[in-house]
Amino acid sequence: MSELENPGVMQKLIAFLSALLERVAESNDLTRRVTTQSQSDSVFHGLSRPSITIQSYLERIFKYANCSSSCFVVAYVYLDRFTHRSIPSLPINSFNVHRLLITSVMVAAKFLDDLYYNNAYYAKVGGISTKEMNLLELDFLFGLGFDLNVTPNTFHAYFSYLQKEMTLLQPLSLVVVPPRSVITFNDDEATHQKQQQLAV
Repeated sequence: MSELENPGVMQKLIAFLSALLERVAESNDLTRRVTTQSQSDSVFHGLSRPSITIQSYLERIFKYANCSSSCFVVAYVYLDRFTHRSIPSLPINSFNVHRLLITSVMVAAKFLDDLYYNNAYYAKVGGISTKEMNLLELDFLFGLGFDLNVTPNTFHAYFSYLQKEMTLLQPLSLVVVPPRSVITFNDDEATHQKQQQLAV
């Protein structure tokens, strides 16, 4: 998808994905508090909420991972698959979203890209140990049932959804009308002069 190579599109995609994951995490945090059910914590569950925002974390991954832009869409597909296939269910919340993100992007990069960084590098980018990164990757792969292939139709469906949602969430901006040229005839000089007139 050539649209993903546009830096402006990637910035919007990162902003939208982070906003989406933020809403999901907050909703699941509330549900967890309200139900007070003891959900079993997974290897993705941190002891405390990371201080870095989801958007800053995704921007950090984008900046340092140097993976293809498609990895972020595929990582989103993997997150969706993982959360639906996990037994017991693993809702995305503020205690696990960062670890799920770094793992899903790393796995997507390894599957899609010809050149990618090793687990130690991704661990450093994600702010975790290499040992933990290895464990997260293993758990993530088993959680996906090693189903890493994303068909072009699936990729297009997820990317189209993200594009549509990004378009719907864009704030309306003032429409800027470019100046238009008006040709006037001046009898005194008997020449045509081009004047700029601002559109109202």
